[in-house]
Amino acid sequence: MPTILNKYYPVRKIFFFLGEGFLIFSTFLFVYIGFSGWQIFLIDLVQDIIRAATVTIVFQLSLYFFDLYDLRKPGSTTDTAIRMMQSFGVGCIVLGLMYYIFPSLIISSKIFWCCYIIICASLLTWRSLYYLVLERKLFSHEIVVIGTGETAEKIYREIQADNDSGFSLLAFIASAESCFTPTSIPILPDLNTLETRNLSHRVERIVVALDDRRGTMPITDLLHFKLQKAIIEDGISFYEGLTGKILVEKVNPAWLIFSQGFDSGKITLFTKRCIDVVLAIAGLLISLPISAITALLIKLESPGPIFYKQERVCERGNTFEVIKFRSMRNDAEKNGAVWACQNDSRVTKVGNFIRKVRIDEIPQMLNVLKGEMSFVGPRPERPIFVEQLTKVIPYYALRHSAKPGITGWAQICYPYGASEEDALRKLEYDLYYIKNQSIFMDLLIIFRTIKTVLFQVGSR
Repeated sequence: MPTILNKYYPVRKIFFFLGEGFLIFSTFLFVYIGFSGWQIFLIDLVQDIIRAATVTIVFQLSLYFFDLYDLRKPGSTTDTAIRMMQSFGVGCIVLGLMYYIFPSLIISSKIFWCCYIIICASLLTWRSLYYLVLERKLFSHEIVVIGTGETAEKIYREIQADNDSGFSLLAFIASAESCFTPTSIPILPDLNTLETRNLSHRVERIVVALDDRRGTMPITDLLHFKLQKAIIEDGISFYEGLTGKILVEKVNPAWLIFSQGFDSGKITLFTKRCIDVVLAIAGLLISLPISAITALLIKLESPGPIFYKQERVCERGNTFEVIKFRSMRNDAEKNGAVWACQNDSRVTKVGNFIRKVRIDEIPQMLNVLKGEMSFVGPRPERPIFVEQLTKVIPYYALRHSAKPGITGWAQICYPYGASEEDALRKLEYDLYYIKNQSIFMDLLIIFRTIKTVLFQVGSR
C-alpha cells in the first residue's frame, strides 16, 4: 500500500479521487464535442482543455473543503447529494470570480449547466458505487494481528472506525486470554491455525502488536510467512501509518532511536525558514486592515492592552513571549494560570469571535519574523504546564526539538486541548510531525489550516 509522509493511502482511495476528477474533466470535453462538433473542438482543443481542467480543480477543491473526501464514515446518498450541491455552489462562485479576472476561461451557459447536471448525476453514481466498495470491504488488504493487548485493541478500534482505511482484519493471534473481544473476527492460538483453517493464502500483512515481547515472538512462523511474501510489521509503526500519529504510551526508546525519521537536513530547515519569512511578511501586510479593525474593537470593548504577551516554551526548552490579540478580560489570570475551557467566561465578545476565525493568532507572525516561532510546528505551551506535563507524559520534552508553530499537525488533526489527556493525544500528532517533518508536509498543513479556519473547526 502506498505511503505519503509515512501514512498509508489505499490505492482504491487514490483511484476514487482520480476517477472523480476524470469524470468532471471528461464530461466537459464530451459536452463541448456534442455542442460544437469535432472540427471546432479540435481548433479550440488547448483552450477547451484549460477550461475543463480549471472547472475540475475548482470543483474537487470545493468537495475537499466540504469534507466530501473524508469517507471514514460515509453518509447516505441524500446527505452526499445535499453537501455536493453546497460545495458546487461555492465552486460556481469561485469560477465566477475567475471568469471575471480571466475572461478567456468563460464557458457558455448552456454548456456549463448541461455539464453541471451530468457531473452531479455521474458523481453521485460514482460515490454510490464506492460506498458499496467500502461497505463490503472490497480491495482491502487483509491483515493478521499478533496480540490482543492494548496496542492490538487500539489498532482494532482505528480500523473499525475508519471504513476507508484500506485494511480489513482477518484474525488475531493470542496464546493467552484476550483483553478485548473483537466483533466477528476470530482469535486463533497461533499462526499455524491459519493453515488448518485455509486462511494462510489470504494473509497480506502480519502486524506484531505485542505489549510484552519477552519470549512470546513466534519467530519461526513469522519467517515462514515472510518467505511467502507477507509483509511483517511492528505494531507501533503500523499504527503510525494507519493514523498519522505515534502511540506514545507504548513506544520504547529503542523504537524512537532506530525508526526512520527525525532527520530534517540543513537544506530543509533553511527552506522552511525562507517560507516562514515570506509568509509572515505577506500575512502581516494582507491582514493589516483586519488587524486595525480588531485592535479598535478590542480597545472599545474592554480596558487593557490590545496585545497580549505571554511566556511560552520554544525550541530546546528556551522561553519567549508570544504575541496575540487580547481575547480575554485584562484580569483573566488574577488567580493564577488555568487551562482554557469551552465557553470560557473570561473571553470577551470580540475575543470569542476573533478566536473562532483565528484572527487572534495574526500577531504571532511577528514571532515568526523574529525566529522564535515557525508557521508550522507544535503549539507553544506555557512553562508551568510544560513542567507539569513533562512529569506525567512520556517523551513530552521531545516536542521542543522543533520550533513551535502558529499551526501544526496536532492543531488540524485534534480539537483544542485543555487537559492532560488532551495534551497526551496531541503529543501523538506532534511527535509524528517531528519524525516526518518536510517542506511538503508543512505546505499540506498550511493548506488544511485554511480549511480549518474557513469552517471554524477546533477554536477555543
